[in-house]
Amino acid sequence: MLLSILQAAGWPIWLLLTASIIGLALIIERLLYLRRRRILPPTLLQEVIRVYHNGKIDANVVNTLEQNSPLGRVLAAGLRNVDAPREVMKESIEEAGRGAAHELERFLTTLGTIATLAPLMGLFGTVVGMIEIFGAQNAAGSNPAELAHGISVALYNTGFGLAIAMPSLVFYRHFRASVDSFIIDMEQQAVKFVDTVHGARQ
Repeated sequence: MLLSILQAAGWPIWLLLTASIIGLALIIERLLYLRRRRILPPTLLQEVIRVYHNGKIDANVVNTLEQNSPLGRVLAAGLRNVDAPREVMKESIEEAGRGAAHELERFLTTLGTIATLAPLMGLFGTVVGMIEIFGAQNAAGSNPAELAHGISVALYNTGFGLAIAMPSLVFYRHFRASVDSFIIDMEQQAVKFVDTVHGARQ
């Protein structure tokens, strides 16, 4: 049934099918990656502060922390500059934070593009279908039932385009809000760590 619809709707629907597969793959990948416990492990800041107070900071600890999570990468940048002035430490954390934010936002632009482009691709497919239908009409006219069927088939493209765009847009907005929330939480935890280190010095 589905294959016959795809074949009847013409070649533009294969572009939409490709977009739907890419969109679904991106949604699944981001759902698996953008989990709060994976991005911001709940006890990580306390563990890093404890390690700092115990003075057990070495290259191995910093490297392990860096591999732990995006938050770990940010805090590892702070640990590397733990003896530096506050401004230097803060700057290194901000730089690591920008890198982590870029990683969190990965593929979101592509997903947003699919959400925006899918209805236009569907409309394009419908227009192509309409041109083919009316181009095939002869001067004597044609069966209205055949014409109606041809138009309904052409509209599959628009329907399919909207069906792709709606969930893509919902997930894009959801991921966008999640990433913004993660970045704010990461910044707050990094500031707490800087305050802990420089507050202990005073």
